[in-house]
Amino acid sequence: MKIETLGFALTDWGTVAREEHKGVTGTSFWRTRQFGEVRVRIVEYSPGYSADHWCKKGHIIHCLEGRVESELDDGRRLVLTAGMSYLLADDSEAHRFATGDAGARLFVVD
Repeated sequence: MKIETLGFALTDWGTVAREEHKGVTGTSFWRTRQFGEVRVRIVEYSPGYSADHWCKKGHIIHCLEGRVESELDDGRRLVLTAGMSYLLADDSEAHRFATGDAGARLFVVD
């Protein structure tokens, strides 16, 4: 990611349209802002969410609320809870998310 032409940007996330994305189970809701090549999102995962795909995109993720489990394609499982961050590079490790009973809310930059 290269942040070049962003300039100053203020976001009121409550005014950003919410997009629905179904998982194998559950639903995620994205509020997305695009700044050139940089995508910034607030992602909310419903309780019982399970991703329908493996992702190879790099991310900087900060868990705002709840708990999410990241499964890596090598079998590792990492748990992210409120206050924790997760960073990985493009094409480094395929991963997918699942939530438990409480769901989760994440801040994502990719």
